[in-house]
Amino acid sequence: MKSDTKQAEQVGAATATDRRTFIKGLSLAGAGVIGAGLTGCSVRDPKMTTDAQRFDAPPYAPGDQKVRLAFIGTGGMGGAHVEQTRELGVTCPCFCDVDTNEWSKALELYPQAKGYQDYREMFDKEHKNFDAVMIGAPDHHHFPATIIAMQLGKHVYTQKPLTHTPWEARELAKAAKRYRVATQMGNQGHAGEGWRLVYEWIRGGALGHVVEVHTWTNRPGGWWPQGVPRPEGEDAVPGNLNWDVWLGPAPARPFKADTYHRFKWRGWWDFGCGALGDMACHTMDGLFWALNPGHPRAVEPIAMSPFNGETFPTSTMVKWEFPGRPGQRPFDAYWYDGGLRPTLPADLELGRSLPETGNLFIGTKASLLVSGDYGESPRVYPETKMKKIGRPKRMIERSPGHMQEWLMACRGERPIDYPKSNFAYAGPMTEAILLGNIAIRMGRRLEWDGASMKFTNVPEANAFVTKEYRQGWKVWT
Repeated sequence: MKSDTKQAEQVGAATATDRRTFIKGLSLAGAGVIGAGLTGCSVRDPKMTTDAQRFDAPPYAPGDQKVRLAFIGTGGMGGAHVEQTRELGVTCPCFCDVDTNEWSKALELYPQAKGYQDYREMFDKEHKNFDAVMIGAPDHHHFPATIIAMQLGKHVYTQKPLTHTPWEARELAKAAKRYRVATQMGNQGHAGEGWRLVYEWIRGGALGHVVEVHTWTNRPGGWWPQGVPRPEGEDAVPGNLNWDVWLGPAPARPFKADTYHRFKWRGWWDFGCGALGDMACHTMDGLFWALNPGHPRAVEPIAMSPFNGETFPTSTMVKWEFPGRPGQRPFDAYWYDGGLRPTLPADLELGRSLPETGNLFIGTKASLLVSGDYGESPRVYPETKMKKIGRPKRMIERSPGHMQEWLMACRGERPIDYPKSNFAYAGPMTEAILLGNIAIRMGRRLEWDGASMKFTNVPEANAFVTKEYRQGWKVWT
């Protein structure tokens, strides 16, 4: 769509010095632009009632042309994105990281690329210069960065968890249909052989009916702090960090050195999703893929250490009740973190202790143990059943690689839904997982109406299905 004329004139008059201030001060709502005249922008005005602003033909790099890829986040996982895509037929005209100390890898590999600290400014100035975006920022930035990119017709790869709240996850699943761009959530194990074997054994009937699934992780451990209060006082913000943009849509708070940035944000409610949000999109992936359970009817914290409202508990055990599908019985799924582990069934005949992280699918005919977070080494138990069943019948096409799936779709070599962890799949999975965090926050069993997206027995829990966005960061969907 064409931008609002008056606003475009304002932007044109802004000097290079005050442009960033101008951009940050504008809400992403209202006129539906990021703070400038985005030609072709489809960020929707809430008064519009049609999809007329939708891109009809998203840009892509045809044939052997390199995908013009922008990065949001170039340190940590974002830095891995920069390195891992280097040999996959991409070029990088621009990138963004709030911390200029994290720019080195991107500038080393793409010395001509332009760096930004605010992705809204990057979208504003560079949107004509790239085709696709990879997002490796903290969890609370996943939704605004992703939806803006999609509304601009950009293909998007967003790290797990896909979003910070259940509402955001549902909105991105809907947006994937609306904007018709190639999408992928960064749960790399989804491209591997292990989860395909799990899918094929379960769908092939090797386990009978699955009645329980247990998933556990070694997080948080020493990975990041949880169960700690907010520190008092304030430290000077270093010159390399734009703290206001790092906070983004989250409520403002003082900067404290070595508290949130770098990678200590994961355990804070305002910024991350705790151990569950960190690893369940990996470790519970096989459950959602093989069983396709739909909405849970309830979610409940079975055990947990104290929750202070600021950071997630140091240990939790959460239960989801799934109603079952045609031909599939209802089943319960359990999550364990912070050192908690499931109790093994007496008749499992495992012959070994549980791995540090993994899954246990308990069926009416047999059980299946998955060691690790990414579907590694799935094996049917008892061993006599494994020898009899052997490898399952192949049902799923094997992957050329998780990032390769997405880039092939970006180039138009495969359909936009070719990436197997696209948002139509990853959105509902993330939504169900993040309901567990709300149950942890409320400390009680919550009954869920997925169709209306509401908790029916504890109305006050519905406040956490979504959240308030700080001024300048609200995006209409």
